[in-house]
Amino acid sequence: MAPLRVLELYSGIGGMHCGLTESGVSAEVVAAVDVNTTANEVYKYNFPNTPLWPKTIEGITLKELDNLSFDMILMSPPCQPFTRIGLKGDVSDPRAKSFLYVLEVLPRLKKPPTYILLENVKGFESSAARDALIRTLQSCGYGYQEFLLSPTCLGIPNSRLRYFLIAKLEVEPFAFQTIHTILEDFPRTKASELNRSGSAPCLDGNSQTDVDQKSLVSRKQCPEGTFLYKLETAEDLERKHSQDNDSSVQTLQDFLEENVPISQYLLPPKSLLRYALILDIVKPTCRRSTCFTKGYGHYVEGTGSVLQAAADVEISSVYQLLEMLPDEEKLAKLSTLKLRYFTPREIANLHGFQPAFGFPEKITIKQQYRLLGNSLNVHVVAKLITLLLQSH
Repeated sequence: MAPLRVLELYSGIGGMHCGLTESGVSAEVVAAVDVNTTANEVYKYNFPNTPLWPKTIEGITLKELDNLSFDMILMSPPCQPFTRIGLKGDVSDPRAKSFLYVLEVLPRLKKPPTYILLENVKGFESSAARDALIRTLQSCGYGYQEFLLSPTCLGIPNSRLRYFLIAKLEVEPFAFQTIHTILEDFPRTKASELNRSGSAPCLDGNSQTDVDQKSLVSRKQCPEGTFLYKLETAEDLERKHSQDNDSSVQTLQDFLEENVPISQYLLPPKSLLRYALILDIVKPTCRRSTCFTKGYGHYVEGTGSVLQAAADVEISSVYQLLEMLPDEEKLAKLSTLKLRYFTPREIANLHGFQPAFGFPEKITIKQQYRLLGNSLNVHVVAKLITLLLQSH
């Protein structure tokens, strides 16, 4: 059988391409399309043999698309029109224009692709753009299934809740019974058992992007001697303890680099003093971390977990009466924890990028954080592609 011809739209740094490779399917990406010049540099660095089109999607003609004769579309449309913290402009947002063009051109293709995989943020599922997508798929004869999935359901200690949709032309049915509600885990199929044994549902609430950031409350001591952070409830704390005791999820230390130059990644004193009470602090032995966003390493609040490098220091002893201390003493206590940012490589590891995946030397650390924050989880994509291509 000839390799699948795959069109990768909004290709970014190549997370979809990596997922396609990990799935093991015989495939060739016949074109990757993105307008982000920095992301394109990273894509070219890792996939030098893939045709990369640095142009807008709406700038691609119907004839050009027909000439590609692709069997599959992989795409991650811009999330800004649908994100919780944005203006939720939906289809009226100019950044949705390219996606609407995809929907407009899909029924006009000489040979519509057999397979489609789409990823976006939580919130897309309740958008007008999603409704337009479903109408288009139905009119073109596609069966489909929607998901809200996080890497935690694959045993990865990182919350990154995302919307996914897989679709295929109905002449080739799915290997599972599709339903018109959103699945929160991978379905079981006869061909393979995609679900982790004993796993919890993929929906997890500890992504800080999913936290409703209302007026902040002060840290307060819990009866057990632990502490609640700002934005955190007793239920959040209980969930954290439950996640750290879930042996089906790997520990963070499995994803960490060795010999990290800690001084390069330590939180600066100003950040420690200003954000000490809202940091999500994790240890290498933890089995959780919050969603890393594109502002990680530059902004502190709500952008991702920070790592406690001083493993032998009890956090409760540091935070005890911390708010009562003058800044100098407060900083001295906080510094004993050696709180550092995760490195870009460590975030890439949590996202499922293989060790061979890298960044050109000219891409700064800040740019790497930004690109990774806009990327997706490779392992989740690989599982979905496998599921999409399975048959009865």
